[in-house]
Amino acid sequence: MLERFNLVVSTSRRNERNASREVWYLLNEAGDKNPEVSLTPVVGLVVALTSLNPLHALSKLREIMRERPWEFRYILKITPVERLVRADLSEIGILSQELAGRIGPEESYRVTVRKRHSDISSRDIIDVVASKIDRRVDLENPDKIVLVEVISNFAGLSVITPGDILSVAKEKNNLTR
Repeated sequence: MLERFNLVVSTSRRNERNASREVWYLLNEAGDKNPEVSLTPVVGLVVALTSLNPLHALSKLREIMRERPWEFRYILKITPVERLVRADLSEIGILSQELAGRIGPEESYRVTVRKRHSDISSRDIIDVVASKIDRRVDLENPDKIVLVEVISNFAGLSVITPGDILSVAKEKNNLTR
């Protein structure tokens, strides 16, 4: 299923199957009655395909976490993926140009690359993405993040805000404050 996914789920080593079952259950609770979840060749990484908009799915999962934090035992982080292409610099460039329209003229951005099982240089990915976006760069406090998740032969891209990634440990810490 690595050729189609819209969520990247990280877990601890050897808990991939447990995290798969957990994310399937939680997506079902969030309203997707037929999510698909698959292991990847990367240790500690699972991908999921939800029929929900990935950002909406994360919002629903965040609500579930606030109500029932004990249900998140194996998932460490969930990252949305809006569009998927082959892990090819020209395809990544074309898609980043399409997604760049979602960054307002007054907004800043940064490019974040997470690369696994790929020989493409992170620097080359950043260069090709940044060359397509005519906006102010802010590496410390950007309004938007252009996230590039490369897993083997596929690259998932998203334009998100810093709060759009669900980090389970951070969210649980916020609940106890």
